Amino acid sequence: MVAFLQLTTIIVEDYDDAIAFFTEALGFELAEDSPSRTNDGRVKRWVVVRPPGAEAGILLARADGEQQTAAIGTQHAGRVGFFLRVDDFEASFQRMRAAGVEFVAEPRTELYGRVVVFRDVAGNRWDLLGPATPA
Repeated sequence: MVAFLQLTTIIVEDYDDAIAFFTEALGFELAEDSPSRTNDGRVKRWVVVRPPGAEAGILLARADGEQQTAAIGTQHAGRVGFFLRVDDFEASFQRMRAAGVEFVAEPRTELYGRVVVFRDVAGNRWDLLGPATPA
C-alpha cells in the first residue's frame, strides 16, 4: 500500500496575494489554480503550490466565514507549524529577505543545521532549515 501526505491547507485572506508570496518569495510552483465550488455551491478556487519537484503541496484556501477568518495566521497557535528544508541556507535566506519575507529573528546554528523563523503571507510561522555547514 502506498501512502503519502499529498496536501496541507493554509487559510489565506486573498488567493492572488498568497500565490505571489509562495511563487515569488519562496520560489514554489503554482501546481493548480482551478475554479471550484464550496459544499453549498458558492464559487471558490482550488489553488495548490509546492516546492519545485515536490509531490506534497499546500492548498491555499481563502477564508470563508468568521471562524476561518479568525484562524488566518494562527493555525498553529503561534508555534512554528511548517518547515522548509533547503540545500543552500544562506542563498535562500538572502533571496527571501530581498523578496520582503518577514523574519522574526536572526539565523542560528543548531545541532540539526541552520535555522531561522519567518512568517508567511498569512502570518503563520515557518522554519527555514538548511545544513549546518554551507553548501
